[in-house]
Amino acid sequence: MPAAEKDETAEPRWLTADQFAAWRAFMHMTQLLPTALEFQLQQDSRLSFLEYYVLALLSEQPEHRMRMSALAGQADAELSRLSHLVSRLEKRGILRREPDPEDGRYTHVILTGAGYEHLVAAAPSHVARVRELFVEALDPEELRVLHRCAEKVVARIEEAAPERGGKATAGRG
Repeated sequence: MPAAEKDETAEPRWLTADQFAAWRAFMHMTQLLPTALEFQLQQDSRLSFLEYYVLALLSEQPEHRMRMSALAGQADAELSRLSHLVSRLEKRGILRREPDPEDGRYTHVILTGAGYEHLVAAAPSHVARVRELFVEALDPEELRVLHRCAEKVVARIEEAAPERGGKATAGRG
């Protein structure tokens, strides 16, 4: 039933103690882990967590390029935020933009040779930190279960809000 049609006099479905403990622990982890990874990336490579992720996404693409709008969707970043990030990295020679050769209304973001070298140099210490803080904290079965759980939650989010399912939030890029 849509939220507007719910009986407002019904008692809320509160979380059980176990559910609440799991939720709090998960939320605490999702706050601490990105901060710790951001600190490592800033210290070792002068990249933010999002900047590193964008570079990694581009490095996996043919010719190290993507439409800005597709990149925003994959990075779960609004186009305006991604545009500012690209501008900062353009000034450093890490990224560049050019019109999409198939449709000039769109913009491609391209990982430069210098940007790729920067990413390659940043990756070993970043992966070591991910391994230290995340991978090695769990045994292989826990990692498999966490992977399955994460996929289920992501699928539920995408079902509940299809407009956020891997798409940029607004505009062309």
